[in-house]
Parts: sequence; C-alpha cells; structure tokens
Amino acid sequence: MTRFPRVLITGGSSGIGRALALALATPAATLHLSGRNATRLEATAQACRARGADVRTAVLDVRDAGAMAAWIESVGPLDLVVANADVSAGAGGNLIEPPAQIRAILATNVDGMLNTVLPAIAVMAAQPRGADGIAGRIAVIASIAGLVAVPGSAAYCAAKAAVDAWTVATAPAARAQGIVLTSVCPGYIRTAMTAENRFPMPGLMDADRAARIILRAVAAGRVRVAFPWWMAAAARLAALLPPRLLAALTAGRQGKPPDPTL
Repeated sequence: MTRFPRVLITGGSSGIGRALALALATPAATLHLSGRNATRLEATAQACRARGADVRTAVLDVRDAGAMAAWIESVGPLDLVVANADVSAGAGGNLIEPPAQIRAILATNVDGMLNTVLPAIAVMAAQPRGADGIAGRIAVIASIAGLVAVPGSAAYCAAKAAVDAWTVATAPAARAQGIVLTSVCPGYIRTAMTAENRFPMPGLMDADRAARIILRAVAAGRVRVAFPWWMAAAARLAALLPPRLLAALTAGRQGKPPDPTL
C-alpha cells in the first residue's frame, strides 16, 4: 500500500504535478487533482485511473481563495497535499517585466500557494496523528530560482524565494501540530514550462525522476530538498556575489520571454 493513500495536488494536469500524480497512482490511492485546463486535467486523471487509483478532479484557479478553501475542506482526510500550481515568465533579457505579468506571477505562485497550504494545515491539524506523531504532510514546490536573484526573472525568483522562506520558517510551528512541511527546490525539469527557456539548462531532469526525489524527501520529513545538489550549491554561492557582479555575469542572457496571457 502506498504511504500516501489520500493525496491532493494542485497543478496536477502537467509537469511535476502530473508526474507526482502518476507516481502515487495505485489501487490503494485516492487522488484529488486540480488544474485550470479541464482537458489536460482529465487526461492525467485517466492515466492515473488506468493504474487503479480513485481520482477526483476539480477545475480551479489557485488564486481563488474561497474556492480553494471550500474544495480542500470538502475532500475529507488527507495524508499528503502538494502545492504545485505555478506560472513562469521572464523579461526576455535584462528588461523590466510587464507589470501585469509581475502581479500574475506573484498572485499565482505566492497567494496560490497560501490558498492551498493554509486550508490544508487547518484540515490536517484536526486529523488524528499516526503512531509517528504525524497527522499529514504538505510539500510546497519552490525552486532553485528562489535561492538567487537572477536579472530577467525577477518576479519568478521573488515568488519562489517567498515560497521557500515561508515554508522553511513555518515548518517548526507546523511540526508542533503534527504536520510536516517540505519546501521543494528543483532545478530545471523537462516540462512545458521550461520548453520556452532560451538559454542552456544545466542538470535538466525528467519530471518522473523529480517526482521520485520529491516523494522520498517528503517521506523522510525533510524541511527542504534542493536538487540537483550541485546546482543548488552554485545558486547559493552566486547569491553571495555583489549584485553588480551578478548582473554583469548574467548580462546579455536570453531568458524566458514575457507571457502576454498572464
């Protein structure tokens, strides 16, 4: 039997969310999956059902705090919640991103995370604890991009830095309530999101491999997992550089283009 029989994942229609759903899909599992694209979400659900899982879907926008709280409170007891939904875009170089895009990235990646995690904490805090003292686990998908402020990706870096810092700082208080919080900081994962990147992506990893790393870290009770480790170390070192030097080293970098749909 899977260690996480009752799971809720936002952004479950593609990328890391889909890979996690497939990794957790067994006849013993009940998966609650949300996403904004009904077609892609149903495709993921069908793939998980083919593996024997009971799958319930909800077409939701994580920015809608009321709808998110109502959904999470309605699904019943949960062993694992993954706050995965996010969006990504850049300035296409050393430019200022469009104001609407900046606000959309912060609203989805930060507010959307809180709209998932805060109701999940409330639900899990009311659940009985297991023999290990744990009532539930929550994984928050941050990024190695949150460990260093890279020009051209300001909003995304800022959002992921906030997500990681909040999760790590909140983890001790959550643990006192029997809830394990894990900040997940992956590097480049082969998904539709990274397909738009216009620069080399060292350490590019398949989503199914990333899912295995994430689930091992969550099961082990890690407060933060950053991978590949060498890329996380490089980001930490780069963050120690004077801002002008970091900007000079990244000058001319062709980053991800703006997204006019945000």
